[in-house]
Amino acid sequence: MTRQNPPLTEPQYFILAALMDGPLHGYGIIKAAEQATDGRLRIAVGTLYGALERMERAGLVAAGHEEIVDGRARRYYRLTEDGTEALAREALRMQQAAAFVIGRSRDAGAAPA
Repeated sequence: MTRQNPPLTEPQYFILAALMDGPLHGYGIIKAAEQATDGRLRIAVGTLYGALERMERAGLVAAGHEEIVDGRARRYYRLTEDGTEALAREALRMQQAAAFVIGRSRDAGAAPA
């Protein structure tokens, strides 16, 4: 990928994927990413908000409305058009990489040692 479109990190990928169905607040993003990976990826709060801040500066996500819950502000984030495109590019990149390895794995079983 070019410098303008670097590959997404795994947390970034699943943060963006969590926002595909609509805006979520931080805890909702963490839980959606954990659920999508069957608990394999657990995004720490500091990691999440650092990633959201960088992705907001890059135009991949946008902060939306806030609400007060139990006396605390809860900010919702949404996927932008650029974020949707970056997520699609990364999904395609990973699909192509996986297809290469899977294809080689099948061929490896038939090749002489």
